Amino acid sequence: MIEILYQDDALIAVNKPAGLAVHRSKMVGNAEEFLIDLLREQVGDSVYLAHRLDRATSGVLLVARSKEVAAALGEQFMGRAVHKQYLAVVRGWPEPAEGVVDYPLPGSRETGPRREARTHYRRLATIEVPIALGRYPQQRYALLLAEPESGRFRQIRKHLAHIHHPVIGDCQHGRSDHNRLYKQHFGCQRMLLHAWRLRFAHPLTGAAMEVEAPLDDAYAGLLRRFGWAVSEEG
Repeated sequence: MIEILYQDDALIAVNKPAGLAVHRSKMVGNAEEFLIDLLREQVGDSVYLAHRLDRATSGVLLVARSKEVAAALGEQFMGRAVHKQYLAVVRGWPEPAEGVVDYPLPGSRETGPRREARTHYRRLATIEVPIALGRYPQQRYALLLAEPESGRFRQIRKHLAHIHHPVIGDCQHGRSDHNRLYKQHFGCQRMLLHAWRLRFAHPLTGAAMEVEAPLDDAYAGLLRRFGWAVSEEG
């Protein structure tokens, strides 16, 4: 069952599990299950994607009950009227502790034209773990709040890798040695990027909406192990 965070006659907000592809595409390869199909079966009605999340990312995903509502929500995303907040565990301690990554990105094709892209980030917590890796006897990690202004393909993942603080568990843009460390020492098998909150206007009433997706057991358990807490303010 897909966890439903909010629903009405116009839209549904779900908590997408990590590792579940949203829909069929060339990018997801041999996936057998797709969120949009599972949700359609679960609610017994047609549903339409308003935006997308990477297969490895978890968190808030908006799904419309009609093509018209999907288009209206899509316009909000395109117009940057949706405020997005993600939680990411990254290698190292980004300096400064709060900043903006302003770095143009291509689309799904790396050879495509680059478009402006900006991601705000803020360090929420840090830790140093006494595990040797390479030439360092200890490893530093941080929990970040990331707020992308735009919605480029894999924007947060690419931007954090660009500043040399890749997301843990990111197989495409991250560090395989640190990804292995998390699997071996912390039993963490997923990418640690979570679409935590979305703020938007209801497409029919215009009412201000905020939807928050709780962390899954693997992500929440890691935060508890590190003694990290996420503030309600965000």
